[in-house]
Amino acid sequence: MRKKLFLFFALFIGAFTLAACGELDEVEIAMITDYGDIDDESFNQGTWEGIEAYAEEHGINAEYYRPSDVSTSDYVNSIDTAINDGAQIVITPGFLFEEAIYQAQYDHPDVKFVLLDAEPIDEDGNPDTADNTVSIYYEEHESGFLAGYAAVKEGIEDHGFMGGIDVPAVRRFGTGYIAGVHYAASENGVDINFPDNRYDYLGTFDAGPDVETQAAGWYDGGTEVIFASAGGAGGSVMAAAADADAWMIGVDVDQSGESDTVLTSATKALAESVQLVLDEFYDDNFPGGEVRYLGADDDGVALPMETSRFETFTQEEYDDIYSQIASGEFTVPADYAELEDFFDEYDLGEIGIEEDTVQP
Repeated sequence: MRKKLFLFFALFIGAFTLAACGELDEVEIAMITDYGDIDDESFNQGTWEGIEAYAEEHGINAEYYRPSDVSTSDYVNSIDTAINDGAQIVITPGFLFEEAIYQAQYDHPDVKFVLLDAEPIDEDGNPDTADNTVSIYYEEHESGFLAGYAAVKEGIEDHGFMGGIDVPAVRRFGTGYIAGVHYAASENGVDINFPDNRYDYLGTFDAGPDVETQAAGWYDGGTEVIFASAGGAGGSVMAAAADADAWMIGVDVDQSGESDTVLTSATKALAESVQLVLDEFYDDNFPGGEVRYLGADDDGVALPMETSRFETFTQEEYDDIYSQIASGEFTVPADYAELEDFFDEYDLGEIGIEEDTVQP
């Protein structure tokens, strides 16, 4: 017993001495998760995988922190914990960090911050990206457009959209999907079914039986594909699609490996954009104060054609529509007002989904 106690105290004192001497690795890169965890098969996971790969390649210590609750105060506490652990750069995915990063960037002027899908906002709701912060947006509407366009070109006529929570990025995915579906239908001269009651925000990014039941009801009603911009809740849509022998479309990252029901995924370059900023940070060229918008013109959004399960939609068709978007030949709508203009410009008929459904 005495030997065991001696060994315990020896290990404890040794660990304490190493920490005091600075020989234990401190965290350099920190990520704070938003609604969910790093295994959400979506936004958090895609961001963390980019950080983790970068850290491993360069021999840097990285860690992620999951707040105890979804609130600005809990986000700030997690950021403070990461910085106390030594974090020199903190990466946060999602608009829920707008207020937390606004506070943190001034509380910790010597630390760098990367905010994805949003900008820091002050108490009055005004954007304020400080010199130690970079904000990165993605043109989700372009990615959603590509997914809808491809699905119709694949021969799918009955569509549905399930967003997780009604937030700007999810709205953009849905708006682009509506546009892509109708644009492709017009090119092909086919009728599609995408009614108002098949566009919905679930109120959650979590998987659950309610989500699966709702998706199953849509599939039973004839829906052939559901675009699930819903984080972890997409797993419930996958389960319903498997039972119905139907399709779903994934989001944020390539989700083809999660289920055979994934037709394609509306991705954005999460890992690549984070790694680019990390390169700039370690090259002493951090783009503080910048607000970046990444779309088709800089490969910020895409469909993963190599792993998509298309049988009729071709790489040539994809490259053609992608180049039209990237070159600015036409502009994909990002909100409902732009969607109405888009339908008018290309004579696409009735939208079929009400404004207060897309923008409650």
